[in-house]
Amino acid sequence: MALKCGIVGLPNVGKSTLFNALSSAKALAANYPFATKEPNIGTITVPDNRLTELEAIINPQKVVPTTIDIVDIAGLIRGASKGEGLGNQFLGNIREVNAIVHVVRCFEDGNIVHVDGAVDPVRDKETIDLELIFKDMETIEKQIQKQKKMAKGGDKALLKLVTIFENLLQHLEDGKPARSFDDYETEEAEIIVRQLQLLTAKPIIYVCNVDEDSVVNGNEHTAAFREAVKDENAEIILVSAAIEADIAELDTYEERMEFLSDLGLKEPGVNKLIHACYNILNLITYFTAGVKEVRAWTITVGTKAPGAAGVIHSDFERGFIKSKTVSYNDFIANNGWKGAQETGTLRQEGKEYVVQDGDLLEFMFNV
Repeated sequence: MALKCGIVGLPNVGKSTLFNALSSAKALAANYPFATKEPNIGTITVPDNRLTELEAIINPQKVVPTTIDIVDIAGLIRGASKGEGLGNQFLGNIREVNAIVHVVRCFEDGNIVHVDGAVDPVRDKETIDLELIFKDMETIEKQIQKQKKMAKGGDKALLKLVTIFENLLQHLEDGKPARSFDDYETEEAEIIVRQLQLLTAKPIIYVCNVDEDSVVNGNEHTAAFREAVKDENAEIILVSAAIEADIAELDTYEERMEFLSDLGLKEPGVNKLIHACYNILNLITYFTAGVKEVRAWTITVGTKAPGAAGVIHSDFERGFIKSKTVSYNDFIANNGWKGAQETGTLRQEGKEYVVQDGDLLEFMFNV
């Protein structure tokens, strides 16, 4: 599945520096607002040590990891919901992503201008929250007007939908994001609201951009920020964009790991971000493995075998018959497909099988 995360935040919080380090793309990282005027898109390879182990057993012609697209979206300022700065463009770009990566500045540096004059990540978060909420309120208000016109004949279902929209509008007016609204009453109503692609309904990951000394334990800014978002269903990670930029300059894996170790870190920020993306979006990985190719595929938790097959090609899902299946641990323990078959750990699963993280699958289909 194509996975896209959008990096957002106020100007000069480190979005583009982080984007460049994560994707090795060359977005302009300058010390002034709106250095990024068009959404830059970079691709991050999802690190997975299981691929290395599978490669050692199968010795395939190539190994293909799964990826995440990262979009660096232009900085937002107060009034963006009314078109201030690059507001409309910014808000439109957010609609296209699966999850929001909200970067907040949690470091002091007199050489880097803060758009509001002082470092305050809680205030910065609230600024962006309000702009997104204002835009969602505008969307819901239009829907209420539309549904009321359509319900003039007394259609009970439409009138009920109007009530749900009005409750959601009140929820937003109270300063709460759409992702925390759950008063839908029916699954159909929830689907209708989901199709509106409300900005504050997007899953969110907060990246606290800190200085080098704070990347392990945080600082007073990150402590205040954690307290402010403790009731949100959100992922929070500490990353130093400056450190990530330094890591990106190192040539070898060994050099990077030594550099991280010296800082007291076990993994780079990109890994933290990917783990957070998978957690917030309920994603897992399965593998296909043969002599031509070992490949990782991303699916949602709870996906059944035909749906997993459809990630490869729609024909696989449409003509799905069954799948040969073995867990990653059993595959490794038995040194491949043949050993798994001999020990009985290789099994055949049908259409109702729910794929598990790390499964190796070989699909049988007929179209």
